[in-house]
Amino acid sequence: MSSNPQAPKSDPSLRPTSISVLIVAGLGAAAVGWLLLSFTYSSLPELPWSPVLVLVVLAIAEGLLAQNTAARIQRKPGTLPVDPLAVARYVALAKASSLVGALSAGFSAGLLAWLAMEPTRAAHNDLPTAGGGLVGAAALIGAALWLERSCRIPEQPDSENENEVERRR
Repeated sequence: MSSNPQAPKSDPSLRPTSISVLIVAGLGAAAVGWLLLSFTYSSLPELPWSPVLVLVVLAIAEGLLAQNTAARIQRKPGTLPVDPLAVARYVALAKASSLVGALSAGFSAGLLAWLAMEPTRAAHNDLPTAGGGLVGAAALIGAALWLERSCRIPEQPDSENENEVERRR
């Protein structure tokens, strides 16, 4: 097997979640929610509150995990050191949750928009559920992005560079 010395080396680093990806996913899910509801609403039962509850519970859990992880990574007094493998898992959880939150928020926004324009009583009765889904999804996105940010290693001053600067003075 020959290796090409001019081939760029792959950089296995993990990049922060792109807000534009979340926006595009949310817009796509909003379109799907709108279309799905416009074709099937008359045959559907009342919108359930259980997905809203799941989104809110996940947002709370990830918010608590973000707070705990940030304190442990910053080595605040009274906290235990954090396992690097656990941090990698938290980042994966945060990236997945932010995408799920964006899809849920978009879908809920599509439902909310369609229900707001529908003149029936059943549609107006489903408005709070769709609104709750949007709020729960937004909370999940916020908590997931916070968790992802909490997993970053704080920048340490480069003591060698500081010593070099001091020597030159």
